[in-house]
Amino acid sequence: MSVAAVDSGGLRVLRLAGDALRARLDDLGRLRMTVFRAWPYLYEGSLDYERNYLARYDAASTGTLIVAFDGERIVGASSALALAEEFDYVRAPFLAAGLPVGDIFYFGESVLLPEYRGRGIGVEFFRQREAAARAFDRPLCCFCAVERPADHPARPADYVPLDAFWIRRGYRRRPDLVSTFSWRDIGDTEQTDKPMVYWLRDLRREPEDVAP
Repeated sequence: MSVAAVDSGGLRVLRLAGDALRARLDDLGRLRMTVFRAWPYLYEGSLDYERNYLARYDAASTGTLIVAFDGERIVGASSALALAEEFDYVRAPFLAAGLPVGDIFYFGESVLLPEYRGRGIGVEFFRQREAAARAFDRPLCCFCAVERPADHPARPADYVPLDAFWIRRGYRRRPDLVSTFSWRDIGDTEQTDKPMVYWLRDLRREPEDVAP
């Protein structure tokens, strides 16, 4: 387990694995259900679904969970594991493109309560997951983000995507790499498919414009 102090307000970020990870998966599920209700995910979840979906982090030999604490309260979390241990539909576009799946570390969810944003936790989530990727000898990192229509009726007028933040971290959007994820949107009765576009970074190359 590793720990980092994020700011003078007492926030701590811990990287967990094994039993410590397993003990916090329900916390991750609750955060996903809370944070992902907002645009652009509009996710309508349940804890039973979350427990089934997140179990792969416990089963994987490379399962990694990063947790942010304010005192004893969990206010954010992010996850990662080797792409080779992910679901088939996550690996599929990489296999189709002939990319080295065995070299790639996949970043799953990154969820943080709104009142804690802008305090360096998101940057620390990336640093900790990249450290885990290096520890597992995976030089490439990736994550994916949902793509919604620009004219979607639920899109907030003041919404600012995170693309600029991800680019500063050294990640580049790969529109040729797309998976289909399914979940139930708020107010819907059935799951629907959504395109998820991947972003990649090679850890062997330092980004030119990473913010401190």
